[in-house]
Amino acid sequence: MTHDFKIDPWGTSAIEDEDYSKLIQKFGIEEITEPLRQKMLNNRFIRRKIIFGHRDLNLVFKAIEKEQPWAVMSGIKPSGPFHLGTLTTALEIVEFQKMGGKAFYAIADIESWEDNGIPWDEAEAAAVDNIADILALGLDPSPEKAYIWRQSKEPIVKDVCFKVSRLVTQNMLNAIYGERTFGLYISSLIQVGDIILPQVLDGLQPTVVPVGIDQDPHIRLTRDLTRRNYKKFFLPGATYHYLLAGIDGSEKMAKRNPNSYFTFNEPYESIERKIKGALTGGRRNLKEQRELGGEPQKCMIYKILMYHFEEDDEKLANDFEMCVKGELMCGDHKQECIEKVLKFIENHRKKKEKLIDKAKDLLKID
Repeated sequence: MTHDFKIDPWGTSAIEDEDYSKLIQKFGIEEITEPLRQKMLNNRFIRRKIIFGHRDLNLVFKAIEKEQPWAVMSGIKPSGPFHLGTLTTALEIVEFQKMGGKAFYAIADIESWEDNGIPWDEAEAAAVDNIADILALGLDPSPEKAYIWRQSKEPIVKDVCFKVSRLVTQNMLNAIYGERTFGLYISSLIQVGDIILPQVLDGLQPTVVPVGIDQDPHIRLTRDLTRRNYKKFFLPGATYHYLLAGIDGSEKMAKRNPNSYFTFNEPYESIERKIKGALTGGRRNLKEQRELGGEPQKCMIYKILMYHFEEDDEKLANDFEMCVKGELMCGDHKQECIEKVLKFIENHRKKKEKLIDKAKDLLKID
C-alpha cells in the first residue's frame, strides 16, 4: 500500500493488515473500546472483534438505552450473486436490525451501471436474487422494520444528489477518490442520498452504516455534505470490519480470480474444491505442525468459520488454541469447514427459494 493511504471503494487496491492502525489514525476512525464492546456483546461481529472501528456508534447505543429510534443502512451492487464478502455486510445489517434498528437497504443499480456497465433492466434479476439472499439470512422486511429500494427508482436519493452537489467541487472529489470517471462521482453523491434517506423519511435519528474500511471515503463525503446541507441531521455513523482476503491466499476476493471466493449459487462440488485449496496456517508437514503448532491468525479456514459459519464462540477459541499447540491438523479442520459451509448453503438455498416472490414484491418487479 502507498504511504498516502488512499483507499479505493471501487476495489482496485488491497489493504495490508499492518495498515489498519495507520488508516484509523489518518482518517479519525474511533476504535471499539472494551466498555463499548461489553455493551454490545449480542452483536457477534463486535463480540468477535471483526468490527474494529466506528464513527458515532455511541449515539446508536444512547438511542438504544433511551428506547429512541435509530437506523442501520447499507446496500449491494446488483452485479452478481452473494459471496463471502457481501455476506459479511448483510449479516451485520441483520444483527443490527435484531438489536432494534430499522434496516434501510439499497440496491445500488446506478453504481452498478457506472462501475460495472450493467444496465438497470439487466440488474433486476441479480437484485431479486440478492434481496432473496438477505431475507433468507433473517432480515425482517415488514414496513416498520425495513425499507428497501432501487437507486434508479427512488426519487429521494436523486433529489439529495442534486441538492448536495451545489457544494461539491472537482478538487474535493479528486482529493477523496482520485481521478475517476464522472459517473462514479455521481454515484458517490447518490450514495449520500442513500445514507441520509432514513432521516429524510423517518425523521432525525442516529444511523449506522456497516462497511469495510475500503468504503470509508463514502462515509467521510456523506458526513461532510450532511454537516453542510442538513445541519439538524445526525451525522451518519459507521462501523468498520476487517476485510476478508482471498481464501486462496491472494490479497483480496476478486472476480478475475475465481479461486479467491465462492458464491452462494455455484455447485457444491466447486465450493468444496475451493475450500480444500484454501490457505491455512499450517506448517510444511505434520511433524512441524505438531512440534511448532499452526498459525491460525493466518488461516482462511479459521477466518471464514469465525466470520460466518461457526456459531459457538467457545468452539472457535478451542480450535485456535488447539491449532497453536499443534493438536489440530489442517486437513481435519478443512473437512469440518466444508461440512459446515455446505450445510449452511443447503439450508440457505431452501429458505431463499421460498422468498423469490417476496423479493420481487419488495422491489416492485413483475
